[in-house]
Order: sequence, then structure tokens, then C-alpha cells
Amino acid sequence: MNAREILKDRQGIVRSVTPDTTVFEAIKAMDRFKVGALMVIDKGKLVGIISERDYTRKVVLKDRSSKSTKASEIMTRKVTQVDPEADIEKCMNVMGNNRVRHLPVVEKGKVLGVISSTDLLLLTVSQKDHIIEQLERYIAPGF
Repeated sequence: MNAREILKDRQGIVRSVTPDTTVFEAIKAMDRFKVGALMVIDKGKLVGIISERDYTRKVVLKDRSSKSTKASEIMTRKVTQVDPEADIEKCMNVMGNNRVRHLPVVEKGKVLGVISSTDLLLLTVSQKDHIIEQLERYIAPGF
């Protein structure tokens, strides 16, 4: 299974804000969408990612105002990403090696969607359960 297949049920939904969005509005959007990060997109191009971690470390701990600070001021600019053909193992390796929990899937400069660490965990557990079921049927077909 590759990144494109993981995202297929999401119908191209990408939760995002612009660089000029206030951090307060971005956090409200994260709450509304029940996500931990948003893509920062400017004129159709991925320019950063803003996460709850960015908020706590770059706003709360520095005693900045979330209502006057812009997403562009605290976003992570170097965005770790994969192409749609990346398999689950590659996605997990990229996330682990870069210590990120949200992985944008990008094709020709366009964000197709975002894979979270939770997505990969649930998918991996589901696949392992399926393999166990198949082995149990093979070993003891009559039971």
C-alpha cells in the first residue's frame, strides 16, 4: 500500500491556512477539524506546516499573543514530505527519522493530503491482524 492509497478515502481534503492567518485562527481550525497540524499554503504552494507543537513552543512558551502572531512567524518552513508512491514503510521511516507526526503527500507541487502517525499505526495494526487471521485459517482450517 502506498501513500496515494492511504489517502484515497479522504477525497483530496487538505486542512490548511495561509501565512497571514493568525495563530489563534489556526488553532481554532485545528480544533474544529480535530487535527494536530495544518498545512500553510500560499498561492497553491506548500510553504510550511503549523502544529500544536509549534504553538506551544513558539507562542505559549515565549509569551507571544496568538491573536497577533501570524502562522508564517511560527510555522515550520522545511516541510518533510513524500510523493504519492511512497509505501507505508518509507512513510514510517521518514516520519521517524525526521521526528514528525504529520506527513504531507505532495505531487507536482500540490498537496494531495496528509498522513498522520496515527493513520500509519492503525493501518499497520490492521494489516497485522489480517495476516494473523490468514495464518490461523491456514494452520487450522477446520476449527
